[in-house]
Amino acid sequence: MIAGRYLLPGRGEGFIFLVASISLVAVALGVAALIAVMSVMNGFRAELFDKILGLNGHAVIQGYGGRIPEWQPLMAKVRQSPGIVSATPLIEQPLMASYRSRVEGVLLRGMTLADIHNTPVIANNVKMGTLKDLQPGTNNVAIGARLAEALGATLGDSIALISPDGQVTPFGSVPRIVSYKIVAIFEVGIYDYDKAFVLMPMENAQTLLRMDGSVGIIELVTKDPDKIEAIMEPVRTVVGGSGVTTDWRSMNAALFQALVVERTVMFWVLSIIILVAVFNILSSLIMLVRAKSRDIAILRTMGASRSSLMRIFVTVGTLIGALGIGLGLVLGFTILAFRAQIVSGVSALTGANLWDPSVRYLTDLPSKTDPVEVIGIVALALLLSFLATLYPAWKAANTDPVQVLRYE
Repeated sequence: MIAGRYLLPGRGEGFIFLVASISLVAVALGVAALIAVMSVMNGFRAELFDKILGLNGHAVIQGYGGRIPEWQPLMAKVRQSPGIVSATPLIEQPLMASYRSRVEGVLLRGMTLADIHNTPVIANNVKMGTLKDLQPGTNNVAIGARLAEALGATLGDSIALISPDGQVTPFGSVPRIVSYKIVAIFEVGIYDYDKAFVLMPMENAQTLLRMDGSVGIIELVTKDPDKIEAIMEPVRTVVGGSGVTTDWRSMNAALFQALVVERTVMFWVLSIIILVAVFNILSSLIMLVRAKSRDIAILRTMGASRSSLMRIFVTVGTLIGALGIGLGLVLGFTILAFRAQIVSGVSALTGANLWDPSVRYLTDLPSKTDPVEVIGIVALALLLSFLATLYPAWKAANTDPVQVLRYE
């Protein structure tokens, strides 16, 4: 009851109430910033992980010289290895694509029809056209949305794919140029892929690149990507000298390591906001103890124990922190709910593109809230708020009523 009354300003205590209110708002801002930023970082990592591994698998077997001639028996053996869920043959080759006067570097990907339709990252993100028109023997392709923008091409247009492995003539080597019709445009959400991918049936890619039935890569999906090292050990034995095995950690090590470092640094930097708010709680409680010294002395003369006085001021400070945490939770989840609109609004006001897909990899601003992380943030804020109350509470408990009431 006393702690509740001390939360409200008394006569001449407006400044103390103002400092306490600032402390509450500061705690709220710190908690909201931590929740929003950590959720966006988690979402960024999860989206990158899902989309990159959805396109490239958990590991790949690459043939020497870009070719695996006897890929069917090798793939059958790999599929029997423990922990391997699926093995998919692929052809990937950097080429050039031209449309009218524009030329772009592209990554040609050849897949079987079944694998094209069973890859959710591609099949579920077709923006225009249909993948059903990709048939062996037809000069049809599907391209990424950003590549279509860069070339200025759209559905139904024909682009030319330029392969340096062309014919040798008396005048030198002539690149091979083949025209393909765009029958589908997809957007997986990763800028680099949407800007480069040209998708066609496996047979068409083998014909274009003159691979004589070979494939370039066998893509592997495992039961648990976090245990990729243990799962790949027997696979490397099976592959032997047929190719080189590479897992997702090696292929994207720098990117995911940078995300871990950035996430850790952001957590501790934003925690400083809560720490500053806690110092405000400390200063407001010290001023409150000085303002209430007469009340404290009277309570002591009435028989109040030191521990009860400490509990009063610990409760006051902790309640300020708890109210700030509650407000911060509401504010943080509100920011996450309207994050796209907030980014668009700030970009419109400042004239700066805050979320450039060419820099951020992903097309949209992602978010994924971890309940355990939210509980940790709340616990950290509560702990710091509690620790900030100990010194003022101790000073209040050690107030000498004789000194305070001597001239009353």
